Amino acid sequence: MADHDADDDSELFRSAIGPVRPVAAPPEPPAAPKPRPRARMAERDEAAALSEFRLAMDEELLGAGDVLSHRTDALPPSAFARLKRGELSAQEELDLHGLTAAQAQSVLRSFLADARKHGLGCVRIIHGKGRGADELDASGAPILKNLVDRVLRHRSDVLGFHSAPPAQGGTGAVVVLLAKR
Repeated sequence: MADHDADDDSELFRSAIGPVRPVAAPPEPPAAPKPRPRARMAERDEAAALSEFRLAMDEELLGAGDVLSHRTDALPPSAFARLKRGELSAQEELDLHGLTAAQAQSVLRSFLADARKHGLGCVRIIHGKGRGADELDASGAPILKNLVDRVLRHRSDVLGFHSAPPAQGGTGAVVVLLAKR
């Protein structure tokens, strides 16, 4: 008898409601966009090749006591002679002690760009002599000193540079002349 009452209730409900149609399912939320594909292996290969290329450019790496010195044709010999004698004073200074090579390279590039942006003509960069064990590469050459030398030689806004006079850091620092904006 209970089954009969349940059937009656269902029939009564259907007749009270009337005809029904199924409700459409709500649309799916939009999927997050897929990330753009990256050639990670190619990026790593490029980074490794660039690193090796930079090291290969220097036939002989500088030692701790070696003098950094370079002059472009745009810098008159007389101005370079004044730079070598320590007669030009630096308007700003950057100390790279304690940084890794990657950090130092990034900070150095930013510093030089900022110095040029603000119209500075002469800056000093302290790289250290590379006498600590953690400051030397596998061949025993000072890492930061050679990095600074490479970066400065390949910048178009650097007219010339020379190791600082002994009172300003000697072979542990370099004074750089920058081109005008």
